[in-house]
Amino acid sequence: MSTKERRQRDLAAREQRFLDCAQELIQRDGLLSLQMSRIAEDCDYAVGTLYQHFASKEDLLVALATRDCLNRVGLFERAAKWNGTTRERMLAIAIADLMLIRSQPQFFRLAQYVFTDVIWHAASEKARQRSLQAGAPIGELIEGIVADALHRGDLPANTGLTPQTLTIGPWTLCMGMHTLVHAEGVLERHDVGEPYRLLIKNLQHLLNGYGWRPLFDVSDEAAIDAQLTRISREVFDSPSPPLGGASHSHKEAP
Repeated sequence: MSTKERRQRDLAAREQRFLDCAQELIQRDGLLSLQMSRIAEDCDYAVGTLYQHFASKEDLLVALATRDCLNRVGLFERAAKWNGTTRERMLAIAIADLMLIRSQPQFFRLAQYVFTDVIWHAASEKARQRSLQAGAPIGELIEGIVADALHRGDLPANTGLTPQTLTIGPWTLCMGMHTLVHAEGVLERHDVGEPYRLLIKNLQHLLNGYGWRPLFDVSDEAAIDAQLTRISREVFDSPSPPLGGASHSHKEAP
């Protein structure tokens, strides 16, 4: 290994150490309590060394969300490449998203915070571009399902939407529900006891509205249960779909 390669390896390892430390501090003390000086201190480096890797705290937060995004691609690949109908594969994407939210609620809280105007616009262009590139494979997987549905005739060709723009609808439904679930007390005030089951129903209504075949009877609760259970077992080796609400922690919330 050359001196240059060894140096690059050491720099990458140090960067991961900084990110690991930041994630631990966020989980313990919350996003708003995160300080660059504390990260450097806990890693036994001068704060100037930390700033050699991340020009600002905003860049570090974007990098942390980017790393988490890269770690999510595999689960979405399982959903996209499953041998189900194109409509079922779209639903499997939503279930993959729910599984990640349930197992890693801190990821959503971090991503939600990073994409606020105050963080995203304060981060460097380089950090933002890395983040967008990290999310691109997931977007391509989902757009591929839409393209396949159009090719197979499952979706009518006259929706007026491209594969990219059509996926915005399901995405915004999922993001909106995650936001409401994590806003403790909001859905309870409106007597929404099963928010993620409601999300699945709304997704089915949306796909029906697109004319995405086979159309689904959203009033058939038994059919919903059967479909969700089958997808969870066949795609994710899970005995049941992750329809429970999110856990709340004042330390994890920004």
